[in-house]
Amino acid sequence: MSQRFGFSPLWLGVIALAALLIYINVPVTEQTSQRGARSTPVITEIVQITDFPITLKALGTAKANESVNITPQQSDVITVLNFTDGQRVEAGTLLAQLNSNEQKARLNEININLAEAERQLARIKNLALSNSTSAQLLDEQEARVKALTAQREVAQENLDKRQILAPFSGKLGLRQFSLGAYVKPGDVLTTLDDLDTIKVDFSISERHLPSVQEGQTVFAESVAYPGVQFTGMITNVDSRIDPSTRSFNIRTEIDNTHQQLRPGMLLTVTLQKRVLSTLTIDEKALVPDHEKQFVFKVIDGKAVKTQVTIGERRPGIVQILSGITEGEEIVVEGTLRIRDGSALRILSTNNAPANNDKSTQTQQPVSAHVQG
Repeated sequence: MSQRFGFSPLWLGVIALAALLIYINVPVTEQTSQRGARSTPVITEIVQITDFPITLKALGTAKANESVNITPQQSDVITVLNFTDGQRVEAGTLLAQLNSNEQKARLNEININLAEAERQLARIKNLALSNSTSAQLLDEQEARVKALTAQREVAQENLDKRQILAPFSGKLGLRQFSLGAYVKPGDVLTTLDDLDTIKVDFSISERHLPSVQEGQTVFAESVAYPGVQFTGMITNVDSRIDPSTRSFNIRTEIDNTHQQLRPGMLLTVTLQKRVLSTLTIDEKALVPDHEKQFVFKVIDGKAVKTQVTIGERRPGIVQILSGITEGEEIVVEGTLRIRDGSALRILSTNNAPANNDKSTQTQQPVSAHVQG
C-alpha cells in the first residue's frame, strides 16, 4: 500500500515543469504585486501632429530628350569623317561626307544649261517687245527655264544627301565606320543623344488619377548614385487608361545638366501626391492583436492597453486616425515585456515619432512645390 501512494521521480518532474510555466506566464503586474514595486523599463514618445507625405513609387526607364541613329541616305564611300567618339556637336554640324563627284558634276552641268536658257529667255523677251518673235517661242523658252530650275533643285537635293549633318545639338556615341568604308542606308555610323534633359515614363493605377497633374514635382533615384535624388516635373499625363492593366502613363522631365543620367537607366520614381498634417507614431509602438491594433498609453506610471485605428503607413511611421490624442505618452520600446496595468520605468522619452526612412526625410521640403 505504501508503494501505491508514493511519488515517483517522473511526477516530481511534471510538477516542477508546471510550476515553472505558471511562473513564466504570470502577468508582470501580478509578479510586481508579489515582489513589491518592481517595474518594467521602457522607452516612450509623446504623440504629436506632424507632416505626413503621401507618396507613390514606380519604376521607369530613362530616355534622352532627343535620340537618333546617324545613318546615310545614299550608298557610297565615306570621304570625310568629321567627328570623334563621344564628341558634343551643335545642330547642323557636318559629321560625314559621302563621295559626291558625280552629283557635283551633274549640278554643274545643269547650272550651265540653266544660265544659257535664261540668256536666251531674256533675248526672246526683248524681241517680243517689238513683235519680232512669236508668243509660242517665248512660252517654250520659259518652260525650258522652269524645267532646268527644277532639275537643279533635284540635283542639289541629291548632293545634299551626301552630307550627313547633326539634326540637333547633343552628344555623339561610338563611331562604327572608318574613312573609306562603303556604307548604305540603314548602316548606323554613330548615335546622337540630347542628354541635357532626361525623360522618364512610368505608369500608376487609375485610382490615383485625380491626384496627379502636370507640373507636380517628382524625385528619381538610381542604383548608380546611392543616396542621390534627381528632381523632375510631370510634363504630361496620358489621356487614356490602359484597359488591360487599368493604369495610365506619366511622362516626367529631369534636368541632367551634369550628364549623370544616361538613356536606358532604371530609375525609381517617387511622386508626392499631398502632405497630411496628422497624428503619427513610431511603427514599433503598435501591438497587433488578431485583426486589431493597440498601443500602450502611459497613465500614472502604468501601461494602459488602448485600441487605435491606423491610416497610411510608411517605413518606420504610421498615421493614427483614432484612439489616442496629441500630447499623450505611449510606449515605443518594451511593449513585448508589459501587459495592461504593468508598472513602468521610463528610461527616455522621444518628442516625435522616429523616422528612419531616408526618402521621407529628403522629401519633407517638397510640399511647397507639389500641387494636387
